Amino acid sequence: MKQGSEGARWQADGALVLLCVFWGATFVVVKDALSFADPFTFLTLRFAVGTAVLAPLAGRRMFEPGTLKKGLLLAVMLFLCFALQTVGLTDTTPSRAAFLTGLNVLFVPLLSVVLLRRLPRWGTTVGVVLAAVGLYALTRPTEALARPGAVGGLSLGDWLSVGCAVTYAGHILLTERFASRDGVRGLVAVQLAGVALLSALCLPFVERKLEWTPPLWGAVLVCGVFASALAIGIQTWGQARTTAVRAALIFALEPVFASVYSVAVGREVLGAREWGGGALILVGVLFSELGPVVWDGWRSRVRTPAA
Repeated sequence: MKQGSEGARWQADGALVLLCVFWGATFVVVKDALSFADPFTFLTLRFAVGTAVLAPLAGRRMFEPGTLKKGLLLAVMLFLCFALQTVGLTDTTPSRAAFLTGLNVLFVPLLSVVLLRRLPRWGTTVGVVLAAVGLYALTRPTEALARPGAVGGLSLGDWLSVGCAVTYAGHILLTERFASRDGVRGLVAVQLAGVALLSALCLPFVERKLEWTPPLWGAVLVCGVFASALAIGIQTWGQARTTAVRAALIFALEPVFASVYSVAVGREVLGAREWGGGALILVGVLFSELGPVVWDGWRSRVRTPAA
């Protein structure tokens, strides 16, 4: 990889890490918002706000045939992802939803091998394994066994979060394939509009609830402007400069930040097992980034002949 592209990859990875910090905090925000609105009403409002912010900036690029076709396909995947995640949050905790959504770190390389015939680098593979073990520790499956309606150690909300992980893995892979260094705003604006439309089409078939309160207003604005328009734009920009498997591994940090935020605001208490799992995720991400660099440097020093 050339030095310039290597630098762009590191910039993209850094942007995706910051994105995980912000997305991690929104699990609690969305959980609170669902006390005042049903999931599909909230999604309709959230993505309508995001569309209103980004569409004027995207302009005519939204309606270019290639952008429209790719954006609509990504919109379907993104809608399924957010619908499963948001409905799932009504029956599970913010940290569990984040942990289980983070399982996309496993599904992305698996789908990448099956669909794209692409094997990840050895450092990335080791990082994925470490992150997966950490995620298993964080999900606390033994505690879920005692929950009413739990199947296989997971509640319905947990299983919906797992479904979110699968669809999000598909979205990550498609984003890598479709994202380019230009035209990001048009591609993202089409996605936001598509998710808003699909969410609105679900409203006649669900039990609706809407109580206009300051927490709901705040959640709609924060999630619409920052967690949707800005964040998905950053994701698309970043994935044009890194691989889907690396992006998924970085996104495994999201549940760690979600847990830290949830604990910080007094929503949950995590024990040594959960914090150990979070540490494994961090080690996995760091190993993926630095392990091959350190190994290659060591090998080059060993192979360098004496003067």
